[in-house]
Amino acid sequence: MRPKNYSQMEKPISIATGKFRSNNHNNNNNHNHVWFIVPLFFLLCFVLLCFDYSALFTDTDETVFSIPDVTQKSISPEFTKDDNFSRLPDDPSPVSSSCSGRYIYVHNLPYRFNSELLDNCYLITRGTEKDICPYIENYGFGPVIKSYEDVLLKQSWSTTNQFMLEVIFHNKMMNYRCLTNDSSLASAIFVPFYAGLDMSRYLWGFNISVRDSSSHELMNWLVVQKEWGRMSGRDHFLVSGRIAWDFRRQTDNESDWGSKLRFLPESRNMSMLSIESSSWKNDYAIPYPTCFHPRSVDEVSEWQELMRSRKREYLFAFAGAPRPEYKDSVRGKIIDECLESGDQCYLLDCNYGKTNCDNPVNVMKVFRNSVFCLQPPGDSYTRRSMFDSILAGCIPVFFHPGTAYAQYKWHLPKNHTRYSVYLPVRDVKEWNIKIKERLNEIPEERVVSLREEVIKLIPRVVYADPKYNSEGNEDAFELAVKGMLERIEEVRELMRQGKDGSDGFDDSDDYKYTFSPYEPQILA
Repeated sequence: MRPKNYSQMEKPISIATGKFRSNNHNNNNNHNHVWFIVPLFFLLCFVLLCFDYSALFTDTDETVFSIPDVTQKSISPEFTKDDNFSRLPDDPSPVSSSCSGRYIYVHNLPYRFNSELLDNCYLITRGTEKDICPYIENYGFGPVIKSYEDVLLKQSWSTTNQFMLEVIFHNKMMNYRCLTNDSSLASAIFVPFYAGLDMSRYLWGFNISVRDSSSHELMNWLVVQKEWGRMSGRDHFLVSGRIAWDFRRQTDNESDWGSKLRFLPESRNMSMLSIESSSWKNDYAIPYPTCFHPRSVDEVSEWQELMRSRKREYLFAFAGAPRPEYKDSVRGKIIDECLESGDQCYLLDCNYGKTNCDNPVNVMKVFRNSVFCLQPPGDSYTRRSMFDSILAGCIPVFFHPGTAYAQYKWHLPKNHTRYSVYLPVRDVKEWNIKIKERLNEIPEERVVSLREEVIKLIPRVVYADPKYNSEGNEDAFELAVKGMLERIEEVRELMRQGKDGSDGFDDSDDYKYTFSPYEPQILA
């Protein structure tokens, strides 16, 4: 028995004849007029398949990228061994005029050079007191700080580790609006090798052949790629969260520190961006990652206004620990002077865990209440604290040109007298500086001017959230990319003129960290 709503149109179609099948073969002749339905059906499917649906969802003037987080474990559908960070459009056309000369191609490196390091982050912890694994989450910014104690802006601060710079930079690069997967269009080639994290696995208890193994493997891989031959690698660059000196071991003595990555012949053709540059001209310094990662220009402006309005209780402050193992360190003298200055100086003692100086709440509490922040060299010339002081609107006081003036040329003013105080100490044995007296000599109008310049620098030294729209207020990442593109274009122009692009490219600057190029600031 048939259902009440049964109709002839519900009968199946015969693939062979293009007619509706019927149990009553005598009715076939009544339906010859439907023979054309099957060809019509296939024609319609063909038209639908050929239709370009992308026009419904994308802007024709600008390529739209999603925001992947390369710190996700490889079990995530966004991040696998086979799909190594190269989620780029198949076709960068049409070429946007705003991206002309700014396209960057990201090498799809083998898994072992980046994502494997994140998946095995526990191996990096060896030889340190910290578990590095929590810091890789949240685009490399680390865990979001939830207890901000009315000191920090909600949701914009994280517990960020300085060694995560290479992960942070990679995440931000994958959201750079002028990416292309057509390397012939690219003005620069980014090599997302986590050099600092790789070397951190082998710094303690491993021989030099192990420490150098990844460097050799990387260069062997790069030089056979078609992109290398265009400029012999001089349009390639990589980023490290360690100081550049760590990759310039000058001997093969087992007791010497670091790797020889930057002394490998092929690597000398590349540029490296790191938290501290060496004296070689193809190493460039970019800011340490701080804990502030704004999501919008409005958040930056809000923070700047908070720092402008602060009533500062202390004349100067120092956050750090003594370095008795370094005979030429000025830190001991600075701590002594701070203690002698009573309530005019605040000493945030980071020695042996007395205060958690990794918590930005503790650091900002001190720096935002201080007019000047003392920034002597640390284990190396530079320290993250100088960028923390800028965030707090606290005028940095430098004692060596290598701490800032010889470093961050794309991010800080060339005229260092605009934003800092310089009290050069060539020899700690000849220490004759009375810090409190020297700082008290600076006129109030000069202090106000210095502080305003420092506060203006804030957007230039932060690594903003990947969703951040700079609107002309470029962050540290954008300024680094801009500087790198300009440097590569200088080399490319030499080659256009028939000159040798290698001329001076990786020369050493023996005067970079000497005192003579930097005249003392006149405190008047």
